[in-house]
Amino acid sequence: MATRIEPVPQVLPERRPELDALRMLVVFGLIFFHSALVFATEGDFYVRNSETTEVITFLLGFAVVWAMPALFLVSGLGSWYSLRRRGTATFVKERLLRLGVPLVFATLVLNPLPQWLRLRSADPGYHDSYLAFLPHFYDVHIDLSEFPFFVQGQYFETGHLWFVVLLLTFSLMLAPLYRLLPADRIRPVADRLAQAAVRFRWAILLPAVPLALIGAFAGMEENYAAWHRWAYLVFFAAGCALADDDRVRTAMRRAAVPAGWLGGGLFALAGPGFGLVDEPFTKMTPLAMVIRALFGAAGWCLVVAILGHLDRRRLARSAQLVPAPVSSGSRRFYAYLAAAVLPVYVLHQPIVVAVAYFVVGWSAPIPVEYAVIVTLSLALTLAAYELLVRRTRVTRFLFGMRTA
Repeated sequence: MATRIEPVPQVLPERRPELDALRMLVVFGLIFFHSALVFATEGDFYVRNSETTEVITFLLGFAVVWAMPALFLVSGLGSWYSLRRRGTATFVKERLLRLGVPLVFATLVLNPLPQWLRLRSADPGYHDSYLAFLPHFYDVHIDLSEFPFFVQGQYFETGHLWFVVLLLTFSLMLAPLYRLLPADRIRPVADRLAQAAVRFRWAILLPAVPLALIGAFAGMEENYAAWHRWAYLVFFAAGCALADDDRVRTAMRRAAVPAGWLGGGLFALAGPGFGLVDEPFTKMTPLAMVIRALFGAAGWCLVVAILGHLDRRRLARSAQLVPAPVSSGSRRFYAYLAAAVLPVYVLHQPIVVAVAYFVVGWSAPIPVEYAVIVTLSLALTLAAYELLVRRTRVTRFLFGMRTA
């Protein structure tokens, strides 16, 4: 008589609220970041103030080295959990709906505005109306060499949605890999990596090596927050392969302090070089390559430091005999902001550019103009989310939110 074997239920990992908080910090922080680009000496933001400052460039450089890499790592972790929970086919469908739909919608409806305002800001003689500009924005061609940014055009751009393009691409790359490599082949490799991370103190910092090599030999891309597009795949893959293992989290906690000092030191060494070298993002001179390698290694070290410190704080709170009470109002506000992350990301940059377009003409000090741009952009972004996005099923669907 055959014995029926009951399937072993899959144990899914606990929710990690500190990573949700990190996602919110990075996405809402982009409003402050892009508002500051208006006053940066370097770069080619859509709207530029006549008065700029080098201080902005340095401060933003330190944000660039860790913020988007951390967001990709957390996104890789979330994608891995989702894939394990839903299965390959459902995961692909969910990614296409949650990322592909807002990508197409925002590219067609929201992204033309910053480009039009760029032309009006740069050339006082440019008088084409917005409707007259739209056909120029939609005049595109396919360029396979720019994978995954196939669609190209003189005025067309994905703009800040490059993150969504890459995240969708990485997710669709992950799905067939997960299907081709069964769990019994993945688990031993992941287990050995986790053991090495715990046994050897500095093993958790080894991903800094491929990031340094990508920076040195592939260069950096200004359009993608200074990192090369494929460097982000390393962070995404690290989130998939490493971050859901308790042993790796232990290694990150243990390495948090030295990784923070090392990452800060590497960034301090790389930072001045970007001002000394012409075209530091692409030039293949030894100095430029060393600078980019230091930047890439610094990024991984700082991400490890941040995740390690966040996990330390989580453990410290959970170890309290009497945990601090959390009000229902605080929980609702936290859930509200967590659900808003993707819509806020999609909405914020066109709003920042539009606000900055009207503010930069003021004869006011930089701190005053910056404060006005940030305050108005934050208020308008949240108002647009609340009034135009989250209240109907159609708009929730268009911005990648759950409709149920």
